[in-house]
Amino acid sequence: MLLARLVGIDSTSDLSNVPLADFICNYVDRPGVRITRNPSADGQKTNLLLAAGPERADRRGLILSGHMDVVPATEPEWRTDPFLLTEIHQTFAGRGTADMKGFLALAINRFHALDPSDLRDPLLLLLTYDEETGTLGARRFTETWPSPGALPRKVVIGEPTSLRVVRLHKGMVRLRLEFEGRAAHSGYPHLGRSAIEPAARAIVALSELRRTMEAERPANGEFFPEVPFAALNVGVVAGGSAANVIPDRCVVQLSIRLLPGMSLDEMTERVRATVRSGVSGDPFTLDQVSESPAMMLPAEAEIHHELCSAVGQHESHSVMFATDAGWLQRIGLECVLFGPGTIEVAHRPNESLPIAEFVRAGRILDGLIQRTCLAS
Repeated sequence: MLLARLVGIDSTSDLSNVPLADFICNYVDRPGVRITRNPSADGQKTNLLLAAGPERADRRGLILSGHMDVVPATEPEWRTDPFLLTEIHQTFAGRGTADMKGFLALAINRFHALDPSDLRDPLLLLLTYDEETGTLGARRFTETWPSPGALPRKVVIGEPTSLRVVRLHKGMVRLRLEFEGRAAHSGYPHLGRSAIEPAARAIVALSELRRTMEAERPANGEFFPEVPFAALNVGVVAGGSAANVIPDRCVVQLSIRLLPGMSLDEMTERVRATVRSGVSGDPFTLDQVSESPAMMLPAEAEIHHELCSAVGQHESHSVMFATDAGWLQRIGLECVLFGPGTIEVAHRPNESLPIAEFVRAGRILDGLIQRTCLAS
């Protein structure tokens, strides 16, 4: 079973995904299939673009997309080997089953089963690296792919949505705030300067900013009724070396979930101004660590309408996590999220995928490929 093979190849984000990419390339390689690698700058990882069918200039056809990396599986609560696909209570258990090797298996098997000569319009698989660490592979693809205008416009990204069609998601920016002090023996405080104290004042100021933002209702907030605002989180604070040493360094890592249409640079400057007002002149640096843009596709987009019709959906859905779609839309691709499984079990021990959803998702993809790429 292909899903078992995919789960069995450890593609945790801190490892190279090249072994998994090699396996996929060997699995689908045959006459009529075009395989292109889009490597990371250091060559340790790679995106894959697999194509079959005629090359067209009118952007017809379909792209099925997903990320190859998974989050670590080090939690002691795992009841099974996380890298051994196990069937439990009508689910497939294992790291990545829901997020998102289940969808990858469906997409790859359908691509593999088709005769390229039967395709009226092209079918492509776009498989990315390091989505889990900041949508790095998708960003690399959009910034380096030489001919994005030749790609099919319709894209289905197989994030776990419980088979709902999702046309909006929030983005996320990660910021790194650093304070420098001067180390000294704590018995001689006049010889040092604490980096933690101004960081603490900055955190208090950021908590006030968070509360202010929670009361705001920016544009497009109505599509995210549970959290209709930009959500700020101070996630990591690190500084000091010992209780008897004045700390010379403190780093604060924070993230902000931005709504579609919000400006990354404006939000970064808002954070900078908040910190500056809170630290009373103490020097600091604030840097953007990574960006995953928000995504919003018009409800009338053809791919959204087609998939909604296929599943009987009559309303728009959104999610509050970021995906590769945020970058891919920037090169003119029309993306929806659609896949089996739920995000609620992703990134947790005993991740699993309902077998019934897995089977139904395959049937829906069969129909979409038939209508988009095969029908005369």
